[in-house]
Amino acid sequence: MTKEENEARLEKLKGIVRALPEKPGSYQYYDADGTIIYVGKAKNLKARVSSYFHTEVDRFKTKVLVSKIWDISYTVVNTEEDALLLENELIKKYNPRYNVLLKDGKTYPSICVSNELLPRIFKTRTINKKWGTYYGPYSHIGSMYAVLDLINTLYHPRTCRQPITQEGIHQGKYQLCLEYHIKNCKGPCVAKQTIEDYRKNIEQAREILKGNTRQVLQMLRSEMEKLASDLRFEEAEEVKQKYLLIDSFVSKSEVVSHTINNVDVFTITNDERTAFINFLHVSNGAINQSFTFEYKKRLDENPEELLQLAIVEMRERFKSQAKEIIVPQELNINLDGVTVTVPQRGDKKTLLELSEMNGKQYKFDRLKQAEKLNPEQKQVRLMKELQEKLRLTKLPYQIECFDNSNISGTDAVAGCVVFKGLKPSKKDYKRYNIKTVEGPDDYASMQEVVRRRYSRMLEEGTPLPDLIITDGGKGQMEVVREVIQDELNIDIPIAGLAKDNHHRTNELLYGFPPITIGLKTDSELFHVLTRIQDEVHRYAITFHRDKRSKHQLHSELDEIKGVGPKSKEALIKHFKSVKRIKEADIQEIASVIGESKANILVNYFREQP
Repeated sequence: MTKEENEARLEKLKGIVRALPEKPGSYQYYDADGTIIYVGKAKNLKARVSSYFHTEVDRFKTKVLVSKIWDISYTVVNTEEDALLLENELIKKYNPRYNVLLKDGKTYPSICVSNELLPRIFKTRTINKKWGTYYGPYSHIGSMYAVLDLINTLYHPRTCRQPITQEGIHQGKYQLCLEYHIKNCKGPCVAKQTIEDYRKNIEQAREILKGNTRQVLQMLRSEMEKLASDLRFEEAEEVKQKYLLIDSFVSKSEVVSHTINNVDVFTITNDERTAFINFLHVSNGAINQSFTFEYKKRLDENPEELLQLAIVEMRERFKSQAKEIIVPQELNINLDGVTVTVPQRGDKKTLLELSEMNGKQYKFDRLKQAEKLNPEQKQVRLMKELQEKLRLTKLPYQIECFDNSNISGTDAVAGCVVFKGLKPSKKDYKRYNIKTVEGPDDYASMQEVVRRRYSRMLEEGTPLPDLIITDGGKGQMEVVREVIQDELNIDIPIAGLAKDNHHRTNELLYGFPPITIGLKTDSELFHVLTRIQDEVHRYAITFHRDKRSKHQLHSELDEIKGVGPKSKEALIKHFKSVKRIKEADIQEIASVIGESKANILVNYFREQP
């Protein structure tokens, strides 16, 4: 598109905008092919649509949207609520490219009560309203099974799928099955249970599925008292057991005062690309609906816009008639006969916090699922978290960590481990013999190793790490900084892992002067950092042991004339240590290196003091 064509396009759109009414309604944007690419709603159509064409619009995604618009249409409605409803319908109908994408919960199961003479109650993931009435969907599968178990225990609905008719029952066409004999069904198909009694149980089950458990309890209590007054104690006891089961179930789901009735709760948990909006419906103090919707962002939608969209979507989906909506922030939304509340304390605030917890848990679960399918996603997330914590200019993809190992300054060595993408890159590990330091001086040893490593990397043009982690506190960080910044004049971020009095790593340090970075010791990131620390310990100590072992072997065996390297290697391979060689008899030694060399070895050890 040429500059002239673009200017003509914008002029045409601004002409449409100038003619828009200052009334509530829904507006639609079309691309060059006449396809709807965005649907919006507004309390004032002219003011809202004109805001897209202001020169000071600086949101990148909004600029992209405006660059694709070739035409605008709109629909005027009477109220802001009608605008919300119309926007929701158009988004569902056209699924515009730049609107928030609702990830439907069709994969979550619902509970169906079938439309049959003797209704069945079962879980399903297929919704067909011709088959029956659906309750759900249930994002927490455990809750769904708890409700089904309660209903099956209380009312024993049939599980067979054969079509049963009243005529068939009268004609004796059906036979009792195993479910009857194990007391999971009362045999309505052979008139062991009347149709009226069966359907009465199903109606009570429906009330439980709706969350109206207190009404069921009141009904059962009245029935129990009536049976007892008529001296029908066995039947009263059966009703009592049902009452106790439901009462136990209700007590587990009770979260607030039962005076809170018929209330919807909405909260939002955001990240860069996705919004997770949790919906709770509370009836008689108990939660009977809980669901989290996932919205994929297309533009830079703010929480208020997303909540407004979700409120309309969820109330329609769950057929909610609640007269009060609880939300975490003030919303510019007017629904006929509905009060919007932002609680600050009390039971309603508790409900809000519970909803937020559900939304965050859902987000966490989705993240875990994604990371199982793509393990690298977890590493990227943790690297970004570390970058944010330390305020690094680039992602810490390559991390290097150092550790020294010696015993009273003898056989002093150091190890450097390299992690790339938070995974060990063992081919890049390096071992160092300390050459210039006499005695046990960890600081000087660290400086020697760091100086040798990064001087060579600079000479060879090898890519430098994105972060250095020292195994120690402020002292180790400072000696590394002196070499990296003062001597070599290179800029590599330096962090430190400090230990407490019990020699347990308990904090991450960064900066000069170093400060403690707020990081929970039970967090995933902290575990990754301590794993790096453990790996460099292991690597350095293994190298030190190997060197010490070789040194000891040299002092004991290499002084014996007549026993060469191959014989020494064979002895160590067979006996594992010099001590065992000394303790062995001459015949066993001779079986390894021959009789003459065995005599030389035994005579040498006998002459030693």
